[in-house]
Amino acid sequence: MGDSFIIAIDFGTAYSGYAFNITPRDDEIDPYIKSWGEEVGLENPKTPTCILFDGQEEFISFGYQAKEDYLSKTGQEAREKYFFNCFKMALYGKKLTRNLKIKAANGKEMTALKVFTEALRFLKDDALKTIAKNTEGKKFKASDFTWVLTVPAIWDHSAKQFMREAATQAGLVTKGNSNKLIIALEPEAASVHCKKLPSDGFIAENRGEDKLDQSPGTQYIVVDCGGGTIDITVHEVLEGGALKELHKASGNDLGGQNVDRKFKEFLSEIFCDGVWDEYEQSYPSEVERMMNDFTVFKKKEKDIEVICSLNLGRVAQKKQDIEKFLEKVQGVSYNEGSIRITKQKLRSFFEESLWGITKSLRQILCKDFKIEYILLVGGFAESEILRRHITDEFIDNCKVLCPFRPQEVILKGAVEFGRRPHLVVSRKSGFTYGVAVNEEFDASVHSPDKKFTTKEGTFCADIFMNLVTADEDVGWDEIRNHILNPLESDQTQVNFTFFQTKKKKVNYVDEGGVEEIGSFVVQSPDITLGRKREIKLEIKFGFTEMTATGTDKETGKKQTIELDFMRM
Repeated sequence: MGDSFIIAIDFGTAYSGYAFNITPRDDEIDPYIKSWGEEVGLENPKTPTCILFDGQEEFISFGYQAKEDYLSKTGQEAREKYFFNCFKMALYGKKLTRNLKIKAANGKEMTALKVFTEALRFLKDDALKTIAKNTEGKKFKASDFTWVLTVPAIWDHSAKQFMREAATQAGLVTKGNSNKLIIALEPEAASVHCKKLPSDGFIAENRGEDKLDQSPGTQYIVVDCGGGTIDITVHEVLEGGALKELHKASGNDLGGQNVDRKFKEFLSEIFCDGVWDEYEQSYPSEVERMMNDFTVFKKKEKDIEVICSLNLGRVAQKKQDIEKFLEKVQGVSYNEGSIRITKQKLRSFFEESLWGITKSLRQILCKDFKIEYILLVGGFAESEILRRHITDEFIDNCKVLCPFRPQEVILKGAVEFGRRPHLVVSRKSGFTYGVAVNEEFDASVHSPDKKFTTKEGTFCADIFMNLVTADEDVGWDEIRNHILNPLESDQTQVNFTFFQTKKKKVNYVDEGGVEEIGSFVVQSPDITLGRKREIKLEIKFGFTEMTATGTDKETGKKQTIELDFMRM
């Protein structure tokens, strides 16, 4: 039954957590979700994604504990530490390398791979400890589990591979055991769980008895509203309840943190003349507490009060009374030690983010789908302002649903996905993938500057042989085969180089917008058949990643590569 033991880690931009299941595969029991925040008087399914290292880059703590540890330090002490908050966005839209560096709060840099590895190591160790407590001391080790790691669907392959590398270094899996790590896409995990929810599993603020229709042919949009990214996927329910992705994942980086950022910009505009800058520099832990309060307040659509510390008053006083700073600002007033913000003003911090989500949804709804539901999930979906806006905008197009605990559905769904990865039958390929080949030169087809001659004949170099086209449906666990031959009759090895591009039509691998993503050499020592030898190239599309295998048919010699989307 070992393969039914699952630990799923939802490694979010703003918050992270894990869930696990150690019951037999057929038991339909909700997975166990670890609760966090006891040390700060809270009980949450996730803990802040922040991590603290000492001056020697040694791990100290993660989550609420890391925040507490960091914020309790005085100026100089804090400045020596490496504190990383919401560092996952460092992977969004970046060219990733194994030595990419990211900045800590004090401006000093550390290798991103190390920061991510230590965060995952902490979550792995904590999960194994929690499980030991729940199993009367029975000792489990990482290799007893299948691990599921969630990532945004809009991330490119290099970011997914980066997470796989960090997970391997953190000891979730070993190099030869990498099939025990499943990279799950966040909206897919949420979708898998929401399909099972009864109508009372959804917030009923604007609905009667709605739940997600399970009949084959039902089409719906999943909007995963995270802290960093808004991640949008379109699913259709197939016979037997499996899902098919209808539209390539889309979205943007305008998640919940964008609202927090707008609030902070607003504070620095009010407390101008360097007042806010000085306060932030001198009292970083107080600023952090204000931001924590705001994160809680922004869930409700009502006037809010953010407490001002005496220190902010003191710094402001050097210029003028704190009330004076607020006098001329609309929607804001000072009230006995608090900044009072009207709900209209609060809503203004959401504008850019809501506009971004609305635009992405409109682009999908104007296509030829028959969408019946918009499903809102993720921590940012806890916000009433967001839910109401999406409902008002799209009420005429479809029903808007949001589960009661929108943060938890990704975790629960990730555990189910680990047990039944075939629940998502096919996805849209984000790129066109190809391999470089040489063909016999044909003047009517080939470019003259690609022509070269060997003792075997005249050939055309750098031809892009298509393996899969962008936007094409790719089945889960689908394998595609191609037969290729060596160029020279006496060569004893054949080199394969793989490429990717956003373009659908490509002729040559050196065209603009085409980048190399990996290569391997297949040994072919038996040259008896000369150029008639066959090398079989197999491309396997896994859960969210691709592997290529080249096999020399004569000798059975084989070479496999997980296509490397990270440039060294």
